[in-house]
Amino acid sequence: MPFCNTECFEVFLQELSNQNKDEFKILFLDNGAFHKAKRLEIPNNIALCFIPPYSPELNPAEKVWAFIKNKITNMAFKTLEELQDFLSRIIKNNLGIDRIKSITNTNTYANLNNSKFIL
Repeated sequence: MPFCNTECFEVFLQELSNQNKDEFKILFLDNGAFHKAKRLEIPNNIALCFIPPYSPELNPAEKVWAFIKNKITNMAFKTLEELQDFLSRIIKNNLGIDRIKSITNTNTYANLNNSKFIL
């Protein structure tokens, strides 16, 4: 998506909703403003659960970012395009489905009391 805003998030939710329409999906999200916009239309087969503020350890995406950051630590790039090309290679060569699952695998959500989340 070109932007992190309510409109793009709504398109994402609709596309996700259309995949396996009989399946109920639960998304764990940070507290980004566009995730909670009052005008946001959430499909009936999707529930949004928000992680507590200031708890990046509960956000699986943070673990993926840490993996990527580890690959570019102490590197210098002459242009933005060089950085973009390098990041594209890291993602293409290192971040397949199995690697993403291994990086983000955690029992944290399974062990939490559901009352800590907003449904």
